Amino acid sequence: MRVILAEDSILLREGLVRLLVEEGHDVVAAVGNATELVAAVETHPPDVVVTDVRMPPTHTDEGLRAALEVRRRWPAIGVLVLSQYVEKRYATELVTGDGGRVGYLLKDRVAQVGDFLDALDRVGAGGAAFDPEVVRRLLARTTHLDPLTRLTPRERDVLEKMAEGHTNASIASALHVSASAVEKHVNSIFDKLELHRTAGYSRRVLAILRHLGT
Repeated sequence: MRVILAEDSILLREGLVRLLVEEGHDVVAAVGNATELVAAVETHPPDVVVTDVRMPPTHTDEGLRAALEVRRRWPAIGVLVLSQYVEKRYATELVTGDGGRVGYLLKDRVAQVGDFLDALDRVGAGGAAFDPEVVRRLLARTTHLDPLTRLTPRERDVLEKMAEGHTNASIASALHVSASAVEKHVNSIFDKLELHRTAGYSRRVLAILRHLGT
């Protein structure tokens, strides 16, 4: 997999480069700010961009805004955010975009290297990978919205697992219910959130993420 890495901490950046190379990935660029990230993507289009949120010069949200630009200009490129922070405004815009190929992990909650590599593979394959804490913080902004408040507690459990990138089978295992029960909950969620089957859109992602910025 071709990867571009954007991280302003030199030690962490070099460590991630070494890890990715050892795992057989091709790191086509490793940069330290958002401007260099966009330029690198334009010059050496990767399969996935891995970026921090807070980068020079203001160390606020440059990395996340650069990720949004990448998504707008090159929608086929996956974006995996790896940060200490959940920047709600732009994070919501990022994850409510069309389709998958997006992830958001918190650095201090990546307990195993394998968790990061698994999320990278998932995003590269066209899926989604969200830390449950990211989902929780973004959902906290939307408890007042009518569509989400119509869901039952079990449907919300299923919804959160969906947002973390789980399949129906893994949701069934995690919640100790049958696969058919999960399928019924998922279809009910689609109905209650008025997400109709449309070509080019992933209802699994939109079910929990499309309304976060509403």
